[in-house]
Amino acid sequence: MDLMDKLDTLVAAARFDVCGYSGVRSASRPVNSSPKRFIHRAALPGGGSVCLFKVLLTNVCLNDCGYCVNQIGRDIPRSSFQPDELARLFMEFYRKRWVRGLFLSSAIGHNATRTMESMVNVVQILRQRYEFEGYIHLKILPGASFDCVEAGCKLATRVSVNIEAPTAHHLAKLSHKKDLHNGILERMRWVKQLTTNTGNIVPSGQTTQFVVGAAGETDHDILRTTEALYREIGLRRVYYSAFHPIMDSRLEDVRPTPPIREHRLYQTDWLLRVYRFSPGEVALALGDGGNLSLRKDPKLVIAQRQPWLFPVDINHASYDELLRVPGIGPVSAQRIVETRKDHSIFSLEQLRKMKVVTKRAMPFIWFHGMLHYDKQSSFVPQLDDNDINQPVPSLAEAVF
Repeated sequence: MDLMDKLDTLVAAARFDVCGYSGVRSASRPVNSSPKRFIHRAALPGGGSVCLFKVLLTNVCLNDCGYCVNQIGRDIPRSSFQPDELARLFMEFYRKRWVRGLFLSSAIGHNATRTMESMVNVVQILRQRYEFEGYIHLKILPGASFDCVEAGCKLATRVSVNIEAPTAHHLAKLSHKKDLHNGILERMRWVKQLTTNTGNIVPSGQTTQFVVGAAGETDHDILRTTEALYREIGLRRVYYSAFHPIMDSRLEDVRPTPPIREHRLYQTDWLLRVYRFSPGEVALALGDGGNLSLRKDPKLVIAQRQPWLFPVDINHASYDELLRVPGIGPVSAQRIVETRKDHSIFSLEQLRKMKVVTKRAMPFIWFHGMLHYDKQSSFVPQLDDNDINQPVPSLAEAVF
């Protein structure tokens, strides 16, 4: 296999590893003869994007993960990079200013430790031989030795171990070989231990990823585990990837997960991680079946289930009270608090200038005891069944 074919194979195989939320999934890669087709754009928190070289070291795999294109037994082209070869290729892209960083993952070729050693070798070559000081996201393989994990953490900017499913029961439906507690969570704890004991390594922290909908898990299952990972492991981010069945796999007959479900999980994750909603508050967004509404965003559902909290007086509500109003986020809540130090707020136009989505906020706020709410003009977005199965807009916040 020549270099371009190898790149096509191993870049395409890496596309299911998430390093930033886009809200959109592409079913196929566009036809493009330029080498720049190997570049992945990751969204930045304030808008815009950064270019990464996102690639697998190998797509040869011993695992049988039913959601993965690289699972053992599938009749697909297989290939691998040598560490020198991949490091040299990245530096060529970097020197041409096509990329600013590397996202390196891998299938498990011979065994986890041996494959992880080769991945760490790539990063060592970049850091030491080429003196590359930029961003490197290194995937930690379940089953890799502590020494490999430690070596990777000393070199990478960010690391991640994919959890894939919220419980051992659910993971067993996806893979007969992966071990949630001894294979995945143990390595997350190793990373936490290393970063706690040595404060100057892995500056961008560790992340993980769920495959959503393949194992029959509920959103409650996922969010309960997510909250525990943030609280106990100190993860920087959790990513969610809607399941899409792979042909010639044992999960090929499982229905694909609607993109809007992935989107709702990201919105709820924001409530936990950024808005600091309690787990009890987040639970209010769940329906009787333990899942989030596909037709309403979770913050709206939570507000509607606590009518005694609203409307809030925009001129007297605390920062935390403002954050619970649909249409008001951390930036706009802070602007409201700062503005009130100088003068009262008396119009919707003032709020719009503070980036409040007033159509969402109107049913939940008042000014000096007066409601600015017209039921006929209120904004409560509803989605039909066709909308639920369409790609959704980006949150424009998640990054690498």
